[in-house]
Amino acid sequence: MAAPTETWPITFVVDGARQELPDAVVVEDPLEILVAIDDAAASTGAPPAPLAVTLRTPGHDRELVAGLLYAEGIVDGAADIASLDEAAPGEAAGSRVVARLTARRTSTTTPARPFLSTAACGVCGKASVDAVFAGGFPPLPAGPRVPLSLLLELPGRMAPAQQLFASTGGLHAAALFDARGELLLLREDVGRHNAVDKLVGALLLAGQLPAGERLLAVSGRIGFEIVQKALRAGIPLLVAVGAPSTLALRLAARAGMTVAGFVRPGRCNLYCGAERVLLE
Repeated sequence: MAAPTETWPITFVVDGARQELPDAVVVEDPLEILVAIDDAAASTGAPPAPLAVTLRTPGHDRELVAGLLYAEGIVDGAADIASLDEAAPGEAAGSRVVARLTARRTSTTTPARPFLSTAACGVCGKASVDAVFAGGFPPLPAGPRVPLSLLLELPGRMAPAQQLFASTGGLHAAALFDARGELLLLREDVGRHNAVDKLVGALLLAGQLPAGERLLAVSGRIGFEIVQKALRAGIPLLVAVGAPSTLALRLAARAGMTVAGFVRPGRCNLYCGAERVLLE
């Protein structure tokens, strides 16, 4: 497995003085995702089919693939995944993952659209938006009601666990909290949607979905796909350091999700679902 950071020589300049120093830089590398059917009765020997190429930070690649498959509706649970192989025999790990699905998933192995998943914007597109709105939404539970003071602390509670960000300053994070504000799980990646996929994939593989009593906090802005992934995971409350988009808010509001943006000590914007936040 490739390292998540590399050392890069830089010229450090401050107050006109310069110094040659090594600097830690986050790695952004492509990961190819392929899908195959694990059917002992089949004799066709068809090779795995390419599904996506994502630009990600190496680490937790199997979780990333599991989370992406779940977010896209290609699998409905961990039982649909026979295996996640990070390399073929004799091949170095780190460049691709082959997802072998159980035979009952044959009808969903080919997505409605091919896609390139980048670190910048995810697998966005009109087909994705139309599929979510036309297909309806999984019901969200009532979920927890949390004090405003706790909600405002969540970004700060993420920081100590963001070890790669501390060394590079170049990663996003997605963190899962319980209703008391205890940090349960955190994943980092150069792409904010990848960080969420890694987190949701970890929950999927651990049999912990849906996560209806949990809160999701993200270090960046909230785009449509962040809401889509949280909704698919059954998470009713989403907190972000940054701003949401209009499409993200339309999806969240229609699904009954709570969205808080620009979360800072002492203030935030509650865009929808404010009934889950106890104002003090």
